[in-house]
Amino acid sequence: MLPTIAILGRPNVGKSTLFNALTKTRDALVIDQPGATRDRKLGKGVVGEHEYWVIDTGGLSSEDNLIIEKITQQVLAAIETADSLLLLVDGRVGLTAEDEIIARQLRQFNKPLSVVVNKAEGLQSELVCAEFHRLGWKDVYAISAAHQQGLKDLMQQVLAPLIATELTESTELNENIDSESRIKVAIIGRPNVGKSTLVNQLLGYERMIVLDQPGTTRDSIEIPFERNGQLYTLVDTAGIRRRAKVFDGLEKFCVIKALQAIDSAQIVIMLLDASEGMTDQDANLLGMVLNSGRAVVIALNKWDGLTENNREEVRYHLSRKLHFIDFAEIHFISALHGTGVENLLGAVKRAWDSAHRSLGTANLNEILLQAVAAHQPPLVHGRRVKLRYIHQGGHHPPLLIIHGNQVHGLPESYQRYLINVFRQRFELVGTPIKLEFRQGENPYAGKHNELTDRQRKSRQRLMAFVKKKKD
Repeated sequence: MLPTIAILGRPNVGKSTLFNALTKTRDALVIDQPGATRDRKLGKGVVGEHEYWVIDTGGLSSEDNLIIEKITQQVLAAIETADSLLLLVDGRVGLTAEDEIIARQLRQFNKPLSVVVNKAEGLQSELVCAEFHRLGWKDVYAISAAHQQGLKDLMQQVLAPLIATELTESTELNENIDSESRIKVAIIGRPNVGKSTLVNQLLGYERMIVLDQPGTTRDSIEIPFERNGQLYTLVDTAGIRRRAKVFDGLEKFCVIKALQAIDSAQIVIMLLDASEGMTDQDANLLGMVLNSGRAVVIALNKWDGLTENNREEVRYHLSRKLHFIDFAEIHFISALHGTGVENLLGAVKRAWDSAHRSLGTANLNEILLQAVAAHQPPLVHGRRVKLRYIHQGGHHPPLLIIHGNQVHGLPESYQRYLINVFRQRFELVGTPIKLEFRQGENPYAGKHNELTDRQRKSRQRLMAFVKKKKD
């Protein structure tokens, strides 16, 4: 089992910047605003030949409110998981009373701890570290997370006593996190539709902060887990509002991270609020998913709160508004009570299998031949479109490449007809199908102009000869 390091400290000391520097990613949300990080975030770092887990956490604070209480619970969970702790402090600000309070609280956990003085670029290490020895730990290191200074020496010293130690395995940390068989599932939707509640329900424990207010989740949080022998990574995302309603700089960053989560995922669970039905913003988000080529499962949350008449009305409106993505499975769930939630993973697996499936060339060509025989392509400029050959060009989504003549003039209606035929014959669910057409080269292309040039020159010679005879 790899060693696990948790980054702790008060708000705005650079914990997420250090997390990104250690993992060599931009996974953690970094913005010059206290309290941007709330849920704990997991990543993998490496120093020399040794890999390790690193956990980013929200800022510890003495303020008394519900969100601080939830953040503190996340920090405590990270401490319980970690083998060693990094207490991050601000070298520019110096030692604060809040740093001292946090240090006293961390001492009770009896875990290896190093004091890390951040933002020490341009300062003498001995001087900037001097006052922080008052916290009572001998290991005090000066670094600059933003400039990536001192990080290698820090991690070598922190990991040295852990590498040869037998470590306790955590249910969330899995060595196969990068396995090719792992299905990455992003859960997206508008604010306050129940995304974090759904994540917690799928995991079976309270992993994400859940509050009855929009905007609780800010960063995109990846959580690996296993169910019935299948590896998954769930990605909880911030709620995405209409662009016209997004003014705050932090919310803009949150939306960007959520959209990036769609691109990096293989399957998207689109969560709707059943009490509000299908909104224009839901349709916009589904359009983004469709354009990205990701397989999708649609879930209507808070279904248990509707009467039977309301349910029938919601079903009717869905059938009208989801015609453009009719290949997606629709599930009616209660994330809070767990009703119908287990069925989602079955739908995710079916969508992944469809998006990942290899379609035999012989079968594709046989089905194409039958489809054309049943319904001939239309005429384009008075000539019939000829579809000669088809093969698969990729997965996620399935890419089908069709060769022929006049194919670039094929109407969208006929393209949809072909997609529906292939979907029905191969029983593909949950995934879009992309068609790509390649025009066969015309060996006579350009000959018409050449012939016209020869005729013109012959006519000129003939006219010159006739004129000469007349003279």
